[in-house]
Amino acid sequence: MNHIVTVQDAVTAFADFMEPTDAELEAIEQELPLILAEVDQLDAQIKAFDHPANEVDARRIRRARNRVLAARRDLVNRTAGTSLPGGAA
Repeated sequence: MNHIVTVQDAVTAFADFMEPTDAELEAIEQELPLILAEVDQLDAQIKAFDHPANEVDARRIRRARNRVLAARRDLVNRTAGTSLPGGAA
């Protein structure tokens, strides 16, 4: 008879290493406005797929694209003064 043995110890042995660090969470938090703007842009594009193209959809997509560009600009301006670890001297 073969016994079924759980491998929980092997699976959860690296759980502490798999958690994001505080620096990674901070980076995600800084990028969150850009991420949300990109999600809004995708939503606008998906809505446009449901029916024939019209001016309202084009305007919605254009505004969403502008929000993405503004969020990227703001992110770059916020992070321009910070130094990243591991950079060249």
